[in-house]
Amino acid sequence: MRFVVQRALKGSVSVEGKVVGSFDSPGLVILVGITKDDIEEDAKYLVGKCVNGRFFNSEIRAWHKSVKDIGGHVLVISQFTLYNQMKGNRPDFHDALEGSEAKKMYLNIVDMFISALGSEKVHCGIFGAYMMVSLVNDGPVTIELDSRKFSYDPEEQYARIGGKKGKAKVKAAMLLREKEC
Repeated sequence: MRFVVQRALKGSVSVEGKVVGSFDSPGLVILVGITKDDIEEDAKYLVGKCVNGRFFNSEIRAWHKSVKDIGGHVLVISQFTLYNQMKGNRPDFHDALEGSEAKKMYLNIVDMFISALGSEKVHCGIFGAYMMVSLVNDGPVTIELDSRKFSYDPEEQYARIGGKKGKAKVKAAMLLREKEC
């Protein structure tokens, strides 16, 4: 799962000329890409990073407050194009999760944001619609988050990757991470 997070002074999304989600105070515009093998743990991890990530400055120092700390808004937009591969000069999106499963996962992500921030702070587009997204990027700050860059429990990773090589790679990555922390 991939999120592209943009710190914004304001943001909005329109469908067929009608604004369906917007905010006019500091917050985050979050583009959400879901792939075929994503699970709920991916969503929980990335939503947690968005809600608690210190993307905002305080009077004391830079990168000191989260969207939750400032009482900010989030605008959550589904964007399957985050999982593209270029086939010659044409993008191919076969890695993106399709249809009803993608919609279900996206709506689950929106619900996670609502649980964390409250429904008045969470805005979204319309899944599958052609949307026009506008924002005033603050900074500019754009952060890419990918759930593949964090470690799961080795047994869960083993189930996803499969095979002895997958299990060994997961354990090696976790040992390396422990040394770095």
